[in-house]
Amino acid sequence: MSNCTRYLGLDVHAESITAAIAEGRGRIRSIGKFPNRPEAVRKLIEKLGGGRNLRVCYEAGPTGYALYWQLTKLGTAEAARKGESSLRRYAVSTRSAESEAAPDA
Repeated sequence: MSNCTRYLGLDVHAESITAAIAEGRGRIRSIGKFPNRPEAVRKLIEKLGGGRNLRVCYEAGPTGYALYWQLTKLGTAEAARKGESSLRRYAVSTRSAESEAAPDA
């Protein structure tokens, strides 16, 4: 397994989770939909090679608290819970910081 960081996005609902992963340069693939159950989440993380170099992000909500603790126990590099507006603000601030840090051409 490569040492590059992988990004796992989860769309979490009470009964199901839909997952997609970004690996390498622009490679994004859908992993599919599976039950929102601890055993299914554990199997997904194992299928992806464990939590090493894996950053997970999903929208915060009532279905996310148990998932956060499970992902942390499974050793994911980061288990971030963000609300949609927080994700948007983070993306905008990251782009702003990157453009400010870029050398003048």
